[in-house]
Amino acid sequence: MTQRFENTFAKLEKLNEGAFMPFVSLCDPNFDTSLEILKTVIDSGADALELGFPFSDPSADGPVIQQSDKRALNSGANTDDFFRIIKKMREYNNEIPISILVYANVVLARGINRFYKDAADAGIDAVLIPDIPCNMLNTCDDFEKCAKDNDVDLVLIAPPNASEDTIKTICSKSKGYTYVVSRFGITGTDSESGYPVEVIESVKMNNGPAPVLGFGISKPDHVRSAIKAGAKGAISGSAIVKIIANNLDNTNKMKSEISSFIKAMKEATKQ
Repeated sequence: MTQRFENTFAKLEKLNEGAFMPFVSLCDPNFDTSLEILKTVIDSGADALELGFPFSDPSADGPVIQQSDKRALNSGANTDDFFRIIKKMREYNNEIPISILVYANVVLARGINRFYKDAADAGIDAVLIPDIPCNMLNTCDDFEKCAKDNDVDLVLIAPPNASEDTIKTICSKSKGYTYVVSRFGITGTDSESGYPVEVIESVKMNNGPAPVLGFGISKPDHVRSAIKAGAKGAISGSAIVKIIANNLDNTNKMKSEISSFIKAMKEATKQ
């Protein structure tokens, strides 16, 4: 394992800071602009990245990210391009931890082991598959084995109503970080984040990887509240994707607004 996530969380803890992890869909609106966006996100102070592999039926995502996926796919981008753009990013920055969010059909279409091998070759640290919940262990076994064989972290989701047994399973299998869902539903900024303190504390008590809160994180106050609730970081996606969507005809304005947003959200991680 690269240990990029573990090393980043350890460094931030010494600084008394949480991690800010922005989410963007790869190749939205196209390959070249997406690469510029990713470089802007890194340069603006993101601690780690969660990057979406666009899919035609992203069931865990709200309309903002669904439209983002459509723009990427309509540009002609495919799985090979998603790996290729991450390789380009790694040429630009080889230190920042990178996690990808990808739906199971995309992995299965490529072949599970080949997908994880390609992920490792591209410089990806972790893979999160939102439509394979941890209670489907008979389904997850192949994914877990292939992730381990290729030295890629397997990230699992802890829902807000997770039982103690579920948390224990997640903590025993998840690597890199634990994605704690703040509320039920789909991604988006229309419903604000909740703060499932009991789940966060349970992940810590069971020695799970760092709990990071996602869903509904769109303002600096949300980040502050997530860190105060015990999370080691916060993930924000739809708010950034909205900036992209609102500035498709002005890349410079798009990058400027993204940079300002990242800086404000990162500042909120400092306690």
